Formats: sequence, C-alpha cells, structure tokens
Amino acid sequence: MAARTDLVTDPAITASLLLARRGQAYFSRKLNELADADFEEPSLLTGWDRRHLIAHVGLNARAVTRLVEWAATGIETPMYSSPAARVEEIAFSATLPPQALRNLSDHAAIHLTVEWRDLPEEAWDHEVRTAQGRVVPVSETVWMRTREVWIHAVDLGNGGRFEDFPSELLDALLADVLRMWDRRREAEGLPLFLLEPLDRVAVTPPAAHPGAVTLRGTAAALTRWATGRGTQGVSTSTGGPAPRAPRWL
Repeated sequence: MAARTDLVTDPAITASLLLARRGQAYFSRKLNELADADFEEPSLLTGWDRRHLIAHVGLNARAVTRLVEWAATGIETPMYSSPAARVEEIAFSATLPPQALRNLSDHAAIHLTVEWRDLPEEAWDHEVRTAQGRVVPVSETVWMRTREVWIHAVDLGNGGRFEDFPSELLDALLADVLRMWDRRREAEGLPLFLLEPLDRVAVTPPAAHPGAVTLRGTAAALTRWATGRGTQGVSTSTGGPAPRAPRWL
C-alpha cells in the first residue's frame, strides 16, 4: 500500500509543515528523556510544573486540530469553549498519571498531523478564528503549532536550547515577535527595539531612531530574550545589560 502524503502542494505550506513536524519530534524527544518522577519538577515557565506544561502542549494540539477540522468541514469548532474551560482542562489533565500524559502528547500530535495531511489543497485558505479572536487562514495554524512545540521543548527545562533551532525558525520567531510589538507599540507605549544578530543579517536594519534600543547577540540569544526566556548572551549596543523583553503573545 502506498504511503499517504499531504494533499497540499504549496511549497511554502509544505516547508512550514516540515518545520512544525521537526518541532514536534524535538519536543517528543525532550519529553521522552524525562523519567516519570521528573514530571513533578518545575518547568522553566513561572507557576507551571512539567505536568502542566506537558498537558498544555498536548491540549494545544487538540485545539489546533479543531481549527483544521473547521476549515475542512465548514462547521465552526473553536479552539476552546471559553478561556476558563481552557484553564480548567489544563489543570485537570495535569493530574493524569505520567503515561497518560505521554499518551496525550503523542496521540494529539498524531491526530493534528493527520488532519493537516488530509486537508484538501483548496481548504488551506479557509478562515478560522484563534483563541485570541484573530481571523486567519487555516494555514496559520502551522506556525501557531510550530512556535508552540519548539519553544516549550526548551521550557521543559531538561536540555532544550534555542541554539538547537533551525536558522529559519530563529529568523521567523524574531520577525513574529517584532511584528506583534509593532501592533501594540502605540497602545501600550512599547519601546522600539533594533536587533543586530551577530551571526545574521540584522532583522531590523540599524537606523537612527530616537529612543530606540539596539540589542546584540546571536540569533538564538536574541530569540530567547525576545520570547521572554532570559537575557543571557544579549547586551545593548553600548555593552549594557539587556532590558526585560515586553510581553510577546
């Protein structure tokens, strides 16, 4: 029997799917390296132990799958019935035995990749609504899941590193963060950051912007800083310490 492959042939989407699946493999590898007893330890996310983080990532796959099913069927299926229901589901799932949490992670990820695989070419531009209320083409779900699995693999706190991320992912994450800040800059009074990766072409070209803060570091270090995971390896253009990054998502 011939293997089933993705129905979509758009090169950009197929490349995005590959990056998402590589991220899932990376998360699964870091998860599998944890012993059951390690689930009780804190994650790198303040207020969450590893149990809550693993539950969140598995349930996120289910939520994203609902959006893909919405695009496929035309029947509205929100990611979550409400913000409160999302919080309650994570809290309950975090109480599951370690093997059940492992199964949740694996099975939800497989279900999502099957739904992506079987989504017809013409459905990839169908619009769905995210948990934040944004209306986006369903193709956006691939990026939503990509950043989820790669970054939370680091948040497990057992050796995952931004330095392990593919270069195209680091560049995409930095661009995404800067885009989010740009949308909120006026309303929230956010400073303008100019990023100068020492191992890349600058994400935002250096220019004279009154009050702008120029930060330097490797692309991995800048991405770690921009996503709120610490200032290690990042400094201002004058050699001073990096400020705390604004909220991203």
